[in-house]
Amino acid sequence: MEVKVAQCTERLRRQEKEIKFLTAEIDHLKNTEGLGVSPILEGLREENAKLKYRLNILQKSLQEERNKGKPSKGMININSHLQDIFGMAIKTAYPELENPPLLVTPSQQPKFGDYQCNSAMSITQILLKTKEQKVSPRDIADKIARNIPDNECIEKVEIAGPGFINVHLKKNFVSRQLSNMLINGVQPPAIGERKKVVIDFSSPNIAKEMHVGHLRSTIIGESMCRLFEFVGYDVLRLNHLGDWGTQFGMLIAHLQDKFPDYLIVSPPIGDLQAFYKESKRRFDTEEEFKKRAYQCVVLLQSKNPDFLKAWKLICDVSRKEFQKIYDCLDITLIERGESYYQDMMADIVKEFEEQGFVQVDDGRKIVFVPGCSIPLTVVKSDGGFTYDTSDLAALKQRLFEEKADIIIYVVDSGQAVHLQTIFAASQMIGWYDPKVTRVVHAAFGVVLGEDKKKFKTRSGDTVRLIELLEEGLKRSMDKLKEKERDKVVLSPEELKAAQTSVAFGCIKYADLSHNRINDYIFSFDKMLDDRGNTAAYLLYAFTRIRSIARLASIDEGTLQKSARTTQIILDHEKEWKLGKCILRFPEILQKILDDLLLHTLCDYLYELATTFTEFYDNCYCVEKDRQTGKIVTVNMWRMLLCEATAAVMAKCFDILGIKPVQKM
Repeated sequence: MEVKVAQCTERLRRQEKEIKFLTAEIDHLKNTEGLGVSPILEGLREENAKLKYRLNILQKSLQEERNKGKPSKGMININSHLQDIFGMAIKTAYPELENPPLLVTPSQQPKFGDYQCNSAMSITQILLKTKEQKVSPRDIADKIARNIPDNECIEKVEIAGPGFINVHLKKNFVSRQLSNMLINGVQPPAIGERKKVVIDFSSPNIAKEMHVGHLRSTIIGESMCRLFEFVGYDVLRLNHLGDWGTQFGMLIAHLQDKFPDYLIVSPPIGDLQAFYKESKRRFDTEEEFKKRAYQCVVLLQSKNPDFLKAWKLICDVSRKEFQKIYDCLDITLIERGESYYQDMMADIVKEFEEQGFVQVDDGRKIVFVPGCSIPLTVVKSDGGFTYDTSDLAALKQRLFEEKADIIIYVVDSGQAVHLQTIFAASQMIGWYDPKVTRVVHAAFGVVLGEDKKKFKTRSGDTVRLIELLEEGLKRSMDKLKEKERDKVVLSPEELKAAQTSVAFGCIKYADLSHNRINDYIFSFDKMLDDRGNTAAYLLYAFTRIRSIARLASIDEGTLQKSARTTQIILDHEKEWKLGKCILRFPEILQKILDDLLLHTLCDYLYELATTFTEFYDNCYCVEKDRQTGKIVTVNMWRMLLCEATAAVMAKCFDILGIKPVQKM
């Protein structure tokens, strides 16, 4: 290996020297006048571009030689790999084009190969506009195809239609990738440097119960965290609780009246929602109580110990209720509510004032942001701070103290204007550059009832989230009993595990499988249906796949050993289709990292399950004697395809926050 590294290094040195010489020649010719120079200059440029391309190949070869014996455990993103290959081919074929269009997608039909490069048509338009050259897309596609470098994944390419390049993958390449995945486990693809990601989600209000409106933020945010953690990013999961503000004045005043000894004896507040409603009614109807509530706010904000204790007591009651929800849904969060940023707010206002962005309007201090219709109010006329101030303080803390590279707010679409104004103000004052730091609002629509109106109880109240989860558990058990799973199939412990898996899995999947930007209709009947793209169907499909090896008496150790010794054969069209589908997993993850739309993962999971069904219906994994029912043959390469499918499905479930069970 050392000899190969030395040879590569020497060739690299010679190539770099030649490029340096050619670059100097080009610079000299640029300054030379006279006929006949332009064609020579063009020729040198083309030669130089080809040398740079070869240099790129040599550098990759050198890296591969150095890495031999240290193979990457991560799955390969085949689409990205093909983009690299076609990027080199286009650069070699058309060195004069800067940032040429690069479009590689999976083929929709097997007759068009496995992937398609569709760049030729765009290059035709560019050549016509910039160089007034009229070249047919087919000729361009042909030139690109002739310049494809040697690689381990492409079997052949074909030019089709007006200039599509159909790509056929090598079967041994796909087989090798599947074997690597089985040996190393489902590992994330390489995604570059490790980044710090802050995700702000859930964010209920203290003293109010979590309702169905909090469901989407909590579920979507958790899943995003799991995705970014899986690919290796450093994720900070923040719960931006509404734990500060004028409402605490009325709550503390009511606490003093109802539980006067609260400083000595912990008050037995059983129903915080009722407690909140009582205090609100008094605030709206009793003038004396209202005045005292305002005094309580002032004392709380001045950090009076007795009032801080009252505030903490109220917050603790809420926390316990929130945690019941988080435990049910397996949600992990770090609490960092509005109170955390209180001491930072005066400095935020001062910074905006010093840069001349603050105007006084009727006693308020406001900030106008270019391109935004509504100004931010950073100080109220009574001198108090606002949500605008706390949100600016939170964003600055995440940028400068957490040093976040990516900040995601999983907040409903109704907050879009507010958040866009906060982001724009932060850019205006110079806190971050959107080209460097990604700050994004991952907006979502509302939950609708089956009448397509906002999801409410029959009495018109907001649906309490804990009641929704309890109803899910009840319906899940009813469904399992309807299928008589409680009689012979499952033990009591297995039945309980299946009930929880189906109930909470179905609620999560019903949300995540819809485009988060749209509203979605909440229907227990649809989400518990074990047909179609539902968690119920996918969980059943997963347990069936896992049972194939168990029923054939093949344990995990045997599968692991076979993964190292058995080649995965992909001769049958359904084997080939399934193998490629499994390996698209990294492409799906990359797309979601880019657009934060998790329904893509649900669509992929459903496609994988249905593709497996096609494979299983057409390809015998275990062959039995028709008379005795005894196993005659186990086709181990197909058992490995079953295992690979289950492994990727398990990772999809994990990212979606769904817990499958071994038996259902």
